[in-house]
Amino acid sequence: MATSNLSTGVPLLKSDSTRAADCLASCRTVSAAFGPEAKSRGMCLQSKLITLVRCLRISEQGEVASDNDSLDTDQDVSNSTFEPQSNGFPLSRMKLITKFGRKTKIVCTIGPSTSSREMIWKLAETGMNVARLNMSHGDHFSHQKTIDLVKEYNAQFKDKVIAIMLDTKGPEVRSGDVPKPILLKEGQEFNFTIKRGVSTKDTVSVNYDDFVNDVEVGDILLVDGGMMSLAVKSKTDDSVKCVVIDGGELKSRRHLNVRGKSATLPSITDKDWEDIRFGVDNQVDFYAVSFVKDARVVHELKDYLRSCNADIRVIVKIESADSIPNLQSILSASDGAMVARGDLGAELPIEEVPLLQEDIIRRCHSMQKPVIVATNMLESMIDHPTPTRAEVSDIAIAVREGADAVMLSGETAHGKYPLKAVKVMHTVALRTESSRPINSTTPNQLIVGKRRMGDMFAFHATIMANTLNTPIIVFTRTGSMAILLSHYRPCSTIFAFTDDQRIKQRLVLYHGVMPIYMQFSNDAEETFSRALKFLLNKGHVVGGDNVTLVQSGAQPIWRKESTHHIQVRRIQG
Repeated sequence: MATSNLSTGVPLLKSDSTRAADCLASCRTVSAAFGPEAKSRGMCLQSKLITLVRCLRISEQGEVASDNDSLDTDQDVSNSTFEPQSNGFPLSRMKLITKFGRKTKIVCTIGPSTSSREMIWKLAETGMNVARLNMSHGDHFSHQKTIDLVKEYNAQFKDKVIAIMLDTKGPEVRSGDVPKPILLKEGQEFNFTIKRGVSTKDTVSVNYDDFVNDVEVGDILLVDGGMMSLAVKSKTDDSVKCVVIDGGELKSRRHLNVRGKSATLPSITDKDWEDIRFGVDNQVDFYAVSFVKDARVVHELKDYLRSCNADIRVIVKIESADSIPNLQSILSASDGAMVARGDLGAELPIEEVPLLQEDIIRRCHSMQKPVIVATNMLESMIDHPTPTRAEVSDIAIAVREGADAVMLSGETAHGKYPLKAVKVMHTVALRTESSRPINSTTPNQLIVGKRRMGDMFAFHATIMANTLNTPIIVFTRTGSMAILLSHYRPCSTIFAFTDDQRIKQRLVLYHGVMPIYMQFSNDAEETFSRALKFLLNKGHVVGGDNVTLVQSGAQPIWRKESTHHIQVRRIQG
């Protein structure tokens, strides 16, 4: 096997595929790979950390050289496996994306429309990657049923999996039950009271005892995320008197927000702790924690999970005005984020929401943490079989901004067309991904400050896979290398083989990762062979395809020393 180092200075721009291939093959030394400044940057390779790249020769027939062949940089690659480009994109781009499937993941909320075994199976086959349990609705009995069905589905497949996300109710302020909807008209006086059980034509209860203290005269109350709005005119000891600005039908248990303010309630309520314990007992994969205001809440929950020896990741929901000043520390403490645009747009000026969405995605991407864009993505499909064109654009924007996942709420929980909604989200995401250029950021710009060897190898594996149009195969026990590869957004799928079911379920949230459960043997080559045969038998690859194989990670699997391998292999059909 020849030894070589991959260049960090090869920009994968629109028409540079051939030049990239030449540079990839020609780098034989550390200085060639990292540039003369590598040493000063602290990026010099240690003797125990070398890149072993399987010797690669690209001939006119696209053949891969044997291990004993040397790298030939003088050959003509104009007719090799590198394809010309049209309108700024490789001609093979659409074929590549379609072949390996959608990379942006889909989170579906399970509810009355989708809680049966048949519907969960259909959702999974249509495109669901994560099943969300909304603890604001239902009880533990109904959620237990969903968990059991998802686990039944997961037990049947090695290469298919649904993760389970438990979404806490949080400190929501809601109106009380009403026997029938109350019609609110513009200019009408209407009251909210902290007395329980009140429901008249001009007064309803709220579920929050400090509601009167939290609001001030002149505040704007938003009902149902802004579907109705009222101005606060006066207060008594137990009531808030308002005038309707924008009317509508007030139904039971509607969410109430004060524009620009958050309720002075703890982020994790007593009910939330009960639900969290329920999640620990059932080994859910993720918590989505509602109305996180500061990092302290995240640390508190993680401390509790450690005390329970529970391996559950914490996704923070950014949806309150108070969270924005603390955004960086909240994201740093978390394992990922959800942009919950409904309440975020109710507590903040609505025009700020798109900018915050983009900012949160960018921050999470820089921290190598998954980010979910949620709320109102296909809201019209709750009642209609086709989406609005604006909703389609909304999904496309989230995909182009780099979200790991997009989420459906009422569309799948209680909508009339849950499967069609998932299908729309799947097709829009897939088409949008096919139109995106190969990562055109200059590699030197990305590599600056990347001092961990794992980052460098994920980066180089992505360059190689993008240049050769190959999928990536990685073997992992912790998920770390698969997550690093996801961060660099390779064009094709990351097949992440793991011998840990929990890691398999967790990795399904990450962009572009297809986790596959497989027991590892003590023989690396035998394990590689079984993995390639599995992909071949399942139709994920075909004979004659090349694959980029990565051996690297936090915990070496077959090696005593931390040697990193990037290989290109041709699958024998």
